Amino acid sequence: MTASTDLWPNPLIPGPHWTSHRFIPSEVMDDQFKHQLSMMFFGMSDLGECLEAVAQIRPDDEESWIQAWAVVAGRIQRRAEEWERKGRKISASSAYLRASTYWRASLLHFSFPGDPRVREYSAAAYDTYDRYLELSGYPGEFLRIPYEGSFLPSYLYRSPVAQGPAPVLIFFQGRDAWAEDTRWVYDNAIRRGYHCLAVQGPGQGNALRLNDLTFRHDWENVVTPVVDVAVQQDGVDPDRIGLMGLSFGGYLAPRAAAFEQRLKVCVANPGVMQWGESILEQLPESVSQALKEGPEPFNAAIAAMASQSQLVDWFIRDSSWKHGVKTPYELFQEFAACDLTGVAERITCRTLVMDGSEEQFSEGQARQLFDALTCPKDFLHFDAESTAQLHCQNGGTAAAAEFTFDWLDEHL
Repeated sequence: MTASTDLWPNPLIPGPHWTSHRFIPSEVMDDQFKHQLSMMFFGMSDLGECLEAVAQIRPDDEESWIQAWAVVAGRIQRRAEEWERKGRKISASSAYLRASTYWRASLLHFSFPGDPRVREYSAAAYDTYDRYLELSGYPGEFLRIPYEGSFLPSYLYRSPVAQGPAPVLIFFQGRDAWAEDTRWVYDNAIRRGYHCLAVQGPGQGNALRLNDLTFRHDWENVVTPVVDVAVQQDGVDPDRIGLMGLSFGGYLAPRAAAFEQRLKVCVANPGVMQWGESILEQLPESVSQALKEGPEPFNAAIAAMASQSQLVDWFIRDSSWKHGVKTPYELFQEFAACDLTGVAERITCRTLVMDGSEEQFSEGQARQLFDALTCPKDFLHFDAESTAQLHCQNGGTAAAAEFTFDWLDEHL
């Protein structure tokens, strides 16, 4: 066992900090909106377009959310198509990229899978992103990774500066975000000479919305087919494979790393030891007690909460769809199965566990995971000094990339 290594200093800095500002008086929606703003750094969104959308959004109102982003996405896509007809490739590719961001954004907080807009906007997100790649020359190519009679929609980004067989970083998002949005990962990877494979796993992106694949707790059964494909790619060094999971992926990646032995490094951002416990901690004690009493009391307790809160109503419906279950009790059984107790110690590859001083959704889980690991390990903690202290370094992805890839440069 290696000693704990804190890679980021943690001085006490008096507030208030930028994170106290709310664009939307709903913590989840506000976090999701800041996620869209963060993509401005890479030309994937623009300030005025995002502020135009947020002006139309009502807190915790899913319909206002999907409509606001779809209006902006459609407008930008039509502009891109006009520029493409005129042969204006640079303008067209720029607009296609932002349109794809906004189509994905429209679905980020929308939990009605039977609504025809889900498939329509998912397909539009694909189409506009692929048009961007073709017109811009950005080194990304679409891959269909075979998975249990279906496929995982993925993009392989080949580094134009790779020297000989190069490392490959496989990554995926978590419960809500899309891999394509996480450009701070794949763009920094290819600039540093790594190839990067961005995967939409079951329960995520279009694997969920177009292929009807739902989450599973035994994520090694997802990652092993991905690694099988990755090692077959030209220019990939099979001895230098990294795995990174963000948000709920901070549970999924370590789970896979405990069983997939071809990984050289694993990154959990943020680390999650017990996903179900992290969710229960945010609920009233009476609801946790109802869970112990059985399905009927618990389903009734959740129904009562959902009737009083649009946010709870959204979360339960959205999560049930993504996990492929029908009732709240079944859902929380799925959450409880996402537990690394007795599993984390099986990880042998060097592992980086990340965390933030203002982690909103799984507070304390990263340190629990780190303490349970017996492999070579490091702990990367972002505080207010970094301005990357939110969940998954939302709003601070430049700092996130610098510190994360400094670690990867050393160990991958």
